[in-house]
Amino acid sequence: MDQRVVITGLGCISPLGNDVETTWDTLLQKKAGIDLITYYDTTEYDCKIAAEVKGFDGRSLFGAREARRMDRSTQFSLAAAQEAVQDAELEITAENSDRIGAVVGTGIGGIETLYDQFRNFTERGPSRVSPFLVPMMLPDTPGGRIAINMGIKGTNFAVVTACATGTNAIGEASEIIRRGQADVMLAGGCEAAIVPLAMAGLSKMGAMSTYDGDPSQASRPFNLDRTGFVMGEGAAILVLESLENAEARGARILAELVGYGSTNDAFHISAPAENGSGAAVCMKLALEDASINPQDIDYINAHGTGTPLNDKSETAAIKSAFGEYAYELPVSSTKSMTGHLLGAAGAVEAVFAVEILQNDIMPPTINYEVPDPECDLDYIPNEPRQKQVDYVMSNSFGFGGHNATIILKKFEKAQS
Repeated sequence: MDQRVVITGLGCISPLGNDVETTWDTLLQKKAGIDLITYYDTTEYDCKIAAEVKGFDGRSLFGAREARRMDRSTQFSLAAAQEAVQDAELEITAENSDRIGAVVGTGIGGIETLYDQFRNFTERGPSRVSPFLVPMMLPDTPGGRIAINMGIKGTNFAVVTACATGTNAIGEASEIIRRGQADVMLAGGCEAAIVPLAMAGLSKMGAMSTYDGDPSQASRPFNLDRTGFVMGEGAAILVLESLENAEARGARILAELVGYGSTNDAFHISAPAENGSGAAVCMKLALEDASINPQDIDYINAHGTGTPLNDKSETAAIKSAFGEYAYELPVSSTKSMTGHLLGAAGAVEAVFAVEILQNDIMPPTINYEVPDPECDLDYIPNEPRQKQVDYVMSNSFGFGGHNATIILKKFEKAQS
């Protein structure tokens, strides 16, 4: 019999705050974490805005020596993991460490390290390249560093599916527990790509927002005048456990993960299929996995990046997956406030999904002013909405056609 998978701990570093509580409170205050870029001189760059993490100091958390040996994305993930483990009141011991693992992903990896060290290489020569370059930039390093620092010895690997990464990581970690191969998994994603090279490349693709007004209004998912996404950064880690393990140690259970779907559009390297066909199948697979009907879903946290094509195709996918019920179903994009955290996005949004189930309040899509006739669902415009929420669906779609969906449920001791 498959193990039931529950969530017992949350950790988050985001443009809205450096812990879960601050991030959630800021989200409900409808405040965007988006402003002018401070990390580098943007004079020659088309895009001058981003959702930066504020006030994060890895040196104070990990010590100057250790911080120098970790990419910023890894620092984010380790900080989030520490918060999540503390929140779960999880004690990692020699006796249980083999049954605790991690699946932590990143969309791009340690690109800040790569960019800085390539500048060292070209300006100062090969002798000045850091011996930590390769381990610092590898996408599996965040999970490896979490394991080293926390002493977890179970299965540990990275998922890299672009902007679907965080959701895929959580979904794959849940499958490991379901199969009985681990009792506890730390799962999520991280990203720190507000780096000149990455920002220039995404701008040249036409993916980045060209909004030239108030930066806090630049992320405009589903709005008629949306022009692209706003880069964000951060990390989120969730503690997943088998219900049996969580109950045995008397853990506080926050939610249950009941559904997971994953597909690929097989259509284009960066654009989604316009009719949303792959995303629709992904949502249907998650519903089937959860053994529920479409009408059981109370809220969808949309991928909702704010690019013209993504929002249109996701709307079409929701209609395909939910039929007429799509018009009754509240949907919102929290990226209107956090920006798009790429590989960390789905993980941060999974944290929001848990908080929604805990608090029965749905966050809004801010900056929603002019409806798009092709995006005609209920996007919870501009104000949070109180409602009993028993099931939340969270979508993530990434470059390469990757689609991932998870479904979280209010925890009930007895299996329904």
